[in-house]
Amino acid sequence: MGSLLKKLGNTGQPPNQGGGASGGGDERPPAPKPNPATANRPQNPNAANKNTNNYMDLKSRVQQKLLMEFDQKLDASKKDEIRRHIEELFNSILAEESMVLSRNERQRLFEAIVDDILGFGPIEPLLDDETVSEIMVNGPRMVFAERKGQLSRTNITFDSDEHVLRIIDRIVSPLGRRVDESSPLVDARLPDGSRVNVVIRPIALCGPTITIRKFSKSPLTVNDLIRFGSMTQEIAEFLRACVIARLNMVVAGGTGSGKTTLLNVLSGFIPNDERIITVENAAELQLQQEHVVGLESRPANIEGKGAISIQDLVVNCLRMRPERIIVGECRGGEALDMLQAMNTGHDGSLTTLHANSPRDSISRLEVMCLMAGMDLPVRAIREQIASAIDVMCQQQRLRDGSRRILFITEVQGMEGEMITLSDIFEFEQTGYEHGKIIGRIRPTGIRPKFYERIEDAGIHLPPSIFGIGSRR
Repeated sequence: MGSLLKKLGNTGQPPNQGGGASGGGDERPPAPKPNPATANRPQNPNAANKNTNNYMDLKSRVQQKLLMEFDQKLDASKKDEIRRHIEELFNSILAEESMVLSRNERQRLFEAIVDDILGFGPIEPLLDDETVSEIMVNGPRMVFAERKGQLSRTNITFDSDEHVLRIIDRIVSPLGRRVDESSPLVDARLPDGSRVNVVIRPIALCGPTITIRKFSKSPLTVNDLIRFGSMTQEIAEFLRACVIARLNMVVAGGTGSGKTTLLNVLSGFIPNDERIITVENAAELQLQQEHVVGLESRPANIEGKGAISIQDLVVNCLRMRPERIIVGECRGGEALDMLQAMNTGHDGSLTTLHANSPRDSISRLEVMCLMAGMDLPVRAIREQIASAIDVMCQQQRLRDGSRRILFITEVQGMEGEMITLSDIFEFEQTGYEHGKIIGRIRPTGIRPKFYERIEDAGIHLPPSIFGIGSRR
């Protein structure tokens, strides 16, 4: 007996060509000779689509029946037990309906149904794939994945807009968030900390859109970044010294440049006996220290009330006796409160922001401080910035997909009306081979003014780290 799915897909040809049901017994007319001009053409261009539709229909029928018989009282945390229960029901349903599938088709159908019930549907294999760093669902028919910095379209599809919306609901509901026509945008996270952004109709014209930036199941370490070429051993030693010496640091870069990853690595240098408070829109940081308090912002409820902004959390965390404040990303008026915290005894604070260069970071900070709604002169804001921030790390995703630190810059102070910056390290590109950028970050030969603070912390860096006394 042939496979049911193959039978369902074989609808391009009528069952009786030529002879009809009543004539001629087993005699059939000879097959016509193939025409060379049309020999390579598909017999039915819609056959693949019909096969896909039949498979989806079969999956839907089995899944609906399975859900009707499924025991909703089972403990959702015992996934292995639920999976066994689903498999038993699945096998009995196929037997009842006399469905005959090949082993591969049977396994494919079972895994798809389990992913829809226990996981995140068709994108579950991408979430389990450690080589995938980002997943983008552009409506039900187009799913893209990023591997090693390169985007490519996958062969994964959803059944319909409603199928995508069910998966979206499974992501946002446990977080107490909602997405509907009145609130078509939402930020969320997966249980492993991966960042999720959702946009639905009528804002998203192509259908429900999901963007997932995955987190590694094991957080990247400084050794991983050295191995990837994002930094050198010397840079790692310098950044470690800056964190331990309680310098205030800003990590800047574009979207997807690796800011949060670098912030995670920097936070790993914080001594374990310090009280750390993190402030984020969606909890992403994976701090390994023992004494960590995480705060997460909250959007307004359906009545437009109850919103807790990043700015509210930054102000509140100052009352929680923090020794280190880490703001996942400064986007608005919270920048002013962050600068004030840095200037009032909360040394060693860390944050990130979107900017294309160290000088752009200064300009963005000025604009964000003005967004706080206070009528402050620009010079006063610049003095706050120059006094608060010690080090700026510029991260960038290069055209080959690699993520590198391009600049490590010292904020030296004010000269007249301008903030003076000095590059301590900068990335130098030496070539481009086989689609890869060749180069490394090197010292500029300038010793930072805050070096005395590093020595006061009991850390002694060799002058060669800064390119002093050695040929560059």
